[in-house]
Amino acid sequence: MTAVGLALPQLGPHVSPDVVQAFASRAEQLGFASLWVQDHFAYPLEPEGGYVGIEGEPIPAAYRQILSPLELLSVVAGWTSTVRLGTSVLVAGHHRPAPLAKQLATLDVLSKGRLSVGLGIGWCREEHRMCDVDPATRGARMDDFVPALLRCWEPGPVSYEGAYFQIPPSELLPRPVQRPRPPLLAGMWSRAGRRRTATWFDGWNPAGLPVARVLEMAARLAELRDPGLPPLSIHARVFVADPRSSSGAASLGIDGVTREVVQASAGGIDEVIIDASFWAEVARPEDWVALPERLAPCLEAAASAAVGPGRAQPGPVHPQQPRPGATGAGGPAA
Repeated sequence: MTAVGLALPQLGPHVSPDVVQAFASRAEQLGFASLWVQDHFAYPLEPEGGYVGIEGEPIPAAYRQILSPLELLSVVAGWTSTVRLGTSVLVAGHHRPAPLAKQLATLDVLSKGRLSVGLGIGWCREEHRMCDVDPATRGARMDDFVPALLRCWEPGPVSYEGAYFQIPPSELLPRPVQRPRPPLLAGMWSRAGRRRTATWFDGWNPAGLPVARVLEMAARLAELRDPGLPPLSIHARVFVADPRSSSGAASLGIDGVTREVVQASAGGIDEVIIDASFWAEVARPEDWVALPERLAPCLEAAASAAVGPGRAQPGPVHPQQPRPGATGAGGPAA
């Protein structure tokens, strides 16, 4: 059955600890499969590249106030017991592999093995510069970041020597609870990003694409995958309302998102993550608290589609897979 997850309350001044706790608890009670966060820390007042790299596209006002992703997931791990916790996605340029590996391993330990790690190259040039990262190096840096991160979770003492990152022989304990490690999901769309996804990752986590487009791109992505590796799992993040002011797209609303879930199930997508962060109908604390109940039809739609005539049951949503390749510098070319 296609799993259905939710983006946590994270953006905007109306998000409080009580809102997050009530939302997460109710989502888990209702049977949502997962809860997700994204990764931004600043709201540039004079952005160079525009929102998601679209020149002139304003950054949505909701980003003016945002809770930090890993801290938010940590507290939600303590408020829940079964729902999976994921990042959709962490921006590699905001982090370094060894400290991030320790943070993520800690989260996996504290959540008793419920973590999924989405990773992407990001779009905000100003945030990269605040982290002393040249935005022009995002792709090449990612080619070094992923193998360094994965090396940190392998057994034994860790060492790594790459173009951007060096780790002297060290112990980095504890390792994650999940074996061989938490699932690693890519949020990259470019040609080079698809190569990275096919080479290093366990799954693909595109955001903001119609399900039909996700299915089309996933088929092409599968062609890049080494046949000796397990298939990539697909986790599509669907916006209830498009955050781009110039897109001209109408809000999907709950009915539209439910139709996307049905289409995802019919197409064999492993998971749909519903993001209501930019929906005008979620503007107050009580709106967030009520949202899991309002989105319950999506759970019913996924369950109904799974038991329909001739419907085959898909494999596990979060396959545990060994990573391919060597641990040295390089990885797929940019």
